[in-house]
Amino acid sequence: MRKELVSIALIQLGCGPDILDNRERTLRQVEAAAVEGAQIICLQELYDGQYFPQRVSPEGYTLAESVEGEHLKQMGALAERLGVVLIVPFYEKAGRGLYYNSAAVFDADGSLLGVTRKNHIPDGPQYHEKYYFIPGNTGYPVYHTAYGVIGIGICWDEWFPETARLLALQGADILFFPSAIGSEPDYPELSTRRAWEKAISAHGISNGVFVAAVNRVGQEDDMTFYGGSFISNPLGDIVQSLDNEEGMLLQTIDLKEIDFARHLLQFLRDRRPETYGPLLTRDARA
Repeated sequence: MRKELVSIALIQLGCGPDILDNRERTLRQVEAAAVEGAQIICLQELYDGQYFPQRVSPEGYTLAESVEGEHLKQMGALAERLGVVLIVPFYEKAGRGLYYNSAAVFDADGSLLGVTRKNHIPDGPQYHEKYYFIPGNTGYPVYHTAYGVIGIGICWDEWFPETARLLALQGADILFFPSAIGSEPDYPELSTRRAWEKAISAHGISNGVFVAAVNRVGQEDDMTFYGGSFISNPLGDIVQSLDNEEGMLLQTIDLKEIDFARHLLQFLRDRRPETYGPLLTRDARA
């Protein structure tokens, strides 16, 4: 029988230079979330280390790991022990010189349901991701977990409405967006936090889904990450959020709200995909 009430948790932390310490602090938060009843727990993008794409250096490649490696096996065992669905973003080494920005999804029995690889790779001052990551080749999978159907977009993916629509069309009820977003070095006086909140929560409106966006927080070398992790409902209302502090956000959501939103705003019914041909090209006119 479909579960309508689902408790989800987002872990928002600052990362220091010690990866093992970052992992340990994250695990403590995951344990605490499970004790408080969380059923699906999502970590931030590249959760266990500082945001290395600030700089271009081949040393960054040494941080990548295989999905079959010991670290991910331990995270699967943790999900099984706690009986939770666990979303673990990590730097994936898929082969020699083949690296992805990825998120592994473990079900409540510890099984690996799959890996989502980030599709949209940004490049700009202090966001040098094209140096480190290949565009994803997993498409936009959804995962049928013990506690509901979920989809994942990783950071830059979350800004593209096509990501949310594709996940929703495949049946995702909750969209998880692990992120690492903060200061813009070309515009030091600017914060994109409000734009981020509005753009990402709007996916809930246009698709009738819950959105759970988790960001890192704090100073890392020359960048400041603003946190602001939030959960929004199918009408785009932010029901709970964190500010620029470390912490765990826990919220129980009612999936019946999806039915109400989609009965009210029939966007999926009234789609006209046969008219959307230009979306399948890279042509653009400014």
